Amino acid sequence: MILAALYFLSMATTLVVNRIAERKLRDRQARRAQIISAARRIAELEGWSNVTVRRLSDEISYSQPVLYAHFGSREGILAAVAIEGFQELGLALEKARKRVRRGGTVESVATAYLEFAASSPALYEVMFSLSLSVPFDDAATPPEMRFAFSRLLELFQAQSSKSEVTSELFWASLHGIAELTRTKRFTRSRQKERVSALVELFTFPKDETAQVVKAG
Repeated sequence: MILAALYFLSMATTLVVNRIAERKLRDRQARRAQIISAARRIAELEGWSNVTVRRLSDEISYSQPVLYAHFGSREGILAAVAIEGFQELGLALEKARKRVRRGGTVESVATAYLEFAASSPALYEVMFSLSLSVPFDDAATPPEMRFAFSRLLELFQAQSSKSEVTSELFWASLHGIAELTRTKRFTRSRQKERVSALVELFTFPKDETAQVVKAG
């Protein structure tokens, strides 16, 4: 009886400890999400220069040590926002690809990419900020970033023996259009023409595709 009681007491204690740990994890994740959301909100309204640890602390009523405990630094917060942005971009491109049942996937994905950049300019800006130490094409590249690039890569895997290079060039073209539009070097009035021309450049006829694959 005593052993049984001790066993059940141990099980109950373990259950309580696990529940406390789970609650702490949920609370930590909720705080992290709230901090990231606040950073994005401030940036979209006022720019990234106004996203400081002190401003975030005032905005969401968490002490600065709490923010540092989660992210280590202001750069850590911005990097977390950037990584979240790549996840959202990947999902937007995946949705655009699935919308098209037959043909037109390159155009659909290109349009979705540019719409994402236009709808969240501050988020797109921080995703490609040179001041962040978030690695691209590296063993340490976050899975969210790999996920986003894979949505572009799958467009060309069956069309070219150099699908990764083709995907990179397609991405570079989209990024250039997005950045030049965001900084008002390109007018939005000709965006459809740009997309059409880009799609034409990156759409390979089946017979040419077969020749490229055979030559490779």
